[in-house]
Amino acid sequence: MDVLLTGMLTDTERSLWWGAVIGGFVVVLAVAALLTILVMEVRTIEERVVKVKATLQQAKANTDDTALIGTTAKGVEAVLAEGLEHHLFLGRVLGKVRS
Repeated sequence: MDVLLTGMLTDTERSLWWGAVIGGFVVVLAVAALLTILVMEVRTIEERVVKVKATLQQAKANTDDTALIGTTAKGVEAVLAEGLEHHLFLGRVLGKVRS
């Protein structure tokens, strides 16, 4: 068969065929490399999505008790009001005690 191909192709045509074969291998290797990079990037994205999902679930768990924020705020306001009353009272009494 090589004899048939040798007789049919000129040296230029044979060189072009070898160039096409080598070029095809280079293209196949480049595609394989790019697909490998793509698969690695997809795995990285997948891992990070899992981490983000876990973080969001943790944030949800941290905010499950937000209904208590209003009650806590009222309690803090009551304590501050009481503290202000004591402060004002002590300010008036302290002036009388010192004189």
